[in-house]
Amino acid sequence: MITHERRQSYPSDLKGKEWEVLEPHLPPPSKRGRPLEYSLREILNAILYILRTGCAWRMMPHDLPPWQTVYYHFNKWRQDGTWERINAVLREELRQAAGREATPSAGIIDSQSAKTTRTKGERGYDAGKKVKGRKRHLLVDTIGLILFVVVTPADVQDRDGAKLVFQQIRNRFPRLKLIWADGGYRGKLISWTQTVLNCILEIVKRNDDVKGFHVLPRRWVVERTFGWLGNYRRLSKEYEILPETSEAMIYAAMIHIMTRRLARSTAIRAP
Repeated sequence: MITHERRQSYPSDLKGKEWEVLEPHLPPPSKRGRPLEYSLREILNAILYILRTGCAWRMMPHDLPPWQTVYYHFNKWRQDGTWERINAVLREELRQAAGREATPSAGIIDSQSAKTTRTKGERGYDAGKKVKGRKRHLLVDTIGLILFVVVTPADVQDRDGAKLVFQQIRNRFPRLKLIWADGGYRGKLISWTQTVLNCILEIVKRNDDVKGFHVLPRRWVVERTFGWLGNYRRLSKEYEILPETSEAMIYAAMIHIMTRRLARSTAIRAP
């Protein structure tokens, strides 16, 4: 089996402690078919290279595994829910490491419009942001970790995108009782959220008396999460044909962020 020790490392590669954090949560190799030629760690390193650099699959460096092998695993983990599952497990671990309950009692929702490229796939026009592409609807906890993400065409209204998110998280977070949002989510969605999700949707309004930029309570948390994701160039635009692939890319980026944090906290606790 070919491992990462046979090449020079990239800044995006998983370090030793990071691999120790992530390895237990990966699905075991299938016992059917031929054995893996490349280690799962090296396959993950290749996926992270794609994420951090924005490189096209077919332009992956030759010292990494073949792009077909890497894409096969990425797509397989998208289809079987591995990316979402690992995100949930690491989020709980990181929350507990920070002295919090494993599941959140409050969250923040917001959206981000991103331009699409010439790649085929669903898209729309966000008249408010003047962006032709897709919209990422993100629900995060109070420390900015992703609870759920839905990617839609950019012409989907924030309120409709929020419903898609909330419908998916029903019964997943029993402690979730409060969600903050901006003015784009006001209206009938507030009562709908109370009825369907048994959760309060609180609108954080901007103070019209304050001129220029100022930090809004709670809403800055999700904006910071978008900033973290902005470090991954693959997410700078919508390069994926399927919205579900975009969602998997976002989960993978968040997994990388949480893995590095958990590795640092483990190193600090070590004697």
